[in-house]
Amino acid sequence: MLDLCTLIERHAAFFPDKPAICFEGETLSYAAFNHRIERVARALKSELDIERGDRIAILSLNRPDYLVLLYACARLGAMLVPMNWRLAVSEQLFILSDAAVKVLVLESAFEALLPALAQYLPSTNVIGFDFEPMGGNTWECLLHRGQDENRNPHTDLSCPLLIVYTSGTTGRPKGAVLRQEALLWNGLMSQHMHGLTSADHVLTVLPLFHVGGLNIQTTPALHQGATVTLHSRFTPEATLAAFERDRPTLSVLVPATIQALTEHPGWNKADVSALRAISTGSAMVPQHLVERFVERGVAVLQVYGSTETCPIAIHTTLGGDPPREGSTGLPGLFCEATIIDDLGNELPPGIPGEIIVRGPQVFAEYWGNQQVTEEALRNGWYHTGDIGRRDADGYFWIEDRKKNLIISGGENIYPAEVERVLKAHPDVLECAVVGRPDPRWGEVPVAYVIRRSGSALDAERLTTHLQLQLARFKTPRQIIFTNNLPRTALGKIQHYMLKETDASSQQGDTPK
Repeated sequence: MLDLCTLIERHAAFFPDKPAICFEGETLSYAAFNHRIERVARALKSELDIERGDRIAILSLNRPDYLVLLYACARLGAMLVPMNWRLAVSEQLFILSDAAVKVLVLESAFEALLPALAQYLPSTNVIGFDFEPMGGNTWECLLHRGQDENRNPHTDLSCPLLIVYTSGTTGRPKGAVLRQEALLWNGLMSQHMHGLTSADHVLTVLPLFHVGGLNIQTTPALHQGATVTLHSRFTPEATLAAFERDRPTLSVLVPATIQALTEHPGWNKADVSALRAISTGSAMVPQHLVERFVERGVAVLQVYGSTETCPIAIHTTLGGDPPREGSTGLPGLFCEATIIDDLGNELPPGIPGEIIVRGPQVFAEYWGNQQVTEEALRNGWYHTGDIGRRDADGYFWIEDRKKNLIISGGENIYPAEVERVLKAHPDVLECAVVGRPDPRWGEVPVAYVIRRSGSALDAERLTTHLQLQLARFKTPRQIIFTNNLPRTALGKIQHYMLKETDASSQQGDTPK
């Protein structure tokens, strides 16, 4: 039977010398990539007794062996648990424990986890990419000790491959289980979305622990026989330099990285002529950020999805129908999506409701959590918790997170709508709106705002700006100026954390 690793194996046979992965001045050909995958698979099997269904975690910045390990797991029928290196040690321990990880592969930058790991999860085997952990092995030592034997278990595309923990925008992380076939179908939709071929060159700067960095372009490119240049992490300087030096044709950026890139002093002089398109998503994308690339002749594609959808579900397409402003596009080739009300009834065009998604790229379950799985997956449909609408032609717009909805005096307030108006003020850099309990109205909106540098904007002037464009009940009861907002690894604002902070600040204090 074929597994996902077979795609790399076949590309190595057809085009052995074709560059697969470029990283820090070195190139791994498809033949070398395939050979290293086989070495890692054999070593994991013979030295660490990794069997089908075992979990291997990785805690590392982007590097070629991150992808080697992914495909080695596919060959063995094991599951990779990519770990967010921005999490606190306690959060990382939760994931390792929840997934019952057998092996942890990490780089030295994150060895602060090891004392707690030894105390609470002493049976976890530790492999160091660039150091020798106490009681563990180095990565290269493991590979040299691996026996050259063919004891790999039977695997196929139905095998679970990834347990990706959700970003935590709504609370405790949950491990979304993605089968090998989910990555295959997701890759086919990416190829359609981008017009992706073996001639493309993808620049990956987003972290591979997130499905956006891993699966919007990176794994689809490798499945197609294209070339991927990896950066260990995003910096605007390195990204701009790569646009000129490496001349990639495609890349994925989230709104926060687009903003950092296009506000860098080198942006206007950077040569971006090789880029066919930039893809973006992860959060609602301000149109002015889209225009910064469009003005330079680079198409901007929007993609909507989540960890649970691998992530491609709805997207615009390069060379397709002219996009509607703000729309995230149409459902992918192998994906269904619709809008429903709270009773599960499908809603007509133009009426906001919850987005639900069905397709072969959708996750199989939340690891070890049957109750939450059944709440999210109903009759084959994944209930996203996102509010959206669609037009008569089937194009989707994302309105807000369902769980962020504020109900004030019986009226629904979508924070994203208020945030959009706030961001339209020239002195507002970033903002977030959350609901605050209110004895009269149930909830009232409050806004947290980061001013642009040097601005003297005050709450009164900003409220006047809001009242010119929003109904009175949507205007925040209080505007709080701050220097930072809680975020996930990819820049999403964590509204639930902000709501908790607001609640703590209000104890014993009634807002005016």
